[in-house]
Amino acid sequence: MKYIDLEGKSEAELVKMLKEKKLELFTLKAKLRTMQLTNTSELRVAKKDIARINTALSAVRKG
Repeated sequence: MKYIDLEGKSEAELVKMLKEKKLELFTLKAKLRTMQLTNTSELRVAKKDIARINTALSAVRKG
């Protein structure tokens, strides 16, 4: 996901995406602890996606 993909979205859409990504990060961390996660780079990607969504949210809220 790139920031350009997020620019045209509304605040409600971004909040929904943020909740989904946080849930995904939670499940990835749980899989990591139980040794079920094979590709650990997914954690980094999920964290960066959350940061991008938060950046887009702050831009939307500032107006």
